[in-house]
Amino acid sequence: MEKLQPNCTYHIFNHANGFENIFTKDENYRFFLEKYHLYIRPVAETYAYCLLPNHFHLVVRIRKTEAIEANFSKVSNLGKVTDEFISKQFSKLFSCYTQSFNKVNNRRGSMFIKNFKRELIDHREYFEAAVVYTHRNPVHHGFCERYEDWSYTSYNEAKANKSDTIETEKLLKTFGGLDNFIQTHQLSLAKYRQQLVSDI
Repeated sequence: MEKLQPNCTYHIFNHANGFENIFTKDENYRFFLEKYHLYIRPVAETYAYCLLPNHFHLVVRIRKTEAIEANFSKVSNLGKVTDEFISKQFSKLFSCYTQSFNKVNNRRGSMFIKNFKRELIDHREYFEAAVVYTHRNPVHHGFCERYEDWSYTSYNEAKANKSDTIETEKLLKTFGGLDNFIQTHQLSLAKYRQQLVSDI
């Protein structure tokens, strides 16, 4: 599996290990995002996220090596950033969440598939498509009819240009502004619905 590299952008996704849900109530989603900030923000900028009951999607850009080292210099003798260190931050997130979930729910064992998936995003069109796909996931899986109706994606945060999790200004700039961001999402949703009708 390709290692996460500094200064590269990825679509990252992972699924429950088995048929259980990762998130069973609202506080699970909130706790995951809280720990996401703790473990992932120091190593990556986030541009989109979607949390669903049994899986999640992220669009992130791994920070430059110097930025990662600076973020950790105050709390540890980090030394040189390695590929393993970056991936280990994600492992820490999954482990922390699992341990807490298991303790609260009197459960044992892993919750996430061990090797989380990642796809390198190497051009703007792919970046935009990955963001839209991430935001459209709740509609795709039948949890809602509109982007706005699912609480645990970054779509509404991007529209409001206000977020503690994603880089809203950089995201909207990539799409050419808020209007184009919304239009691109709506066109994608219309095409998706048209495809569903044609498949019947």
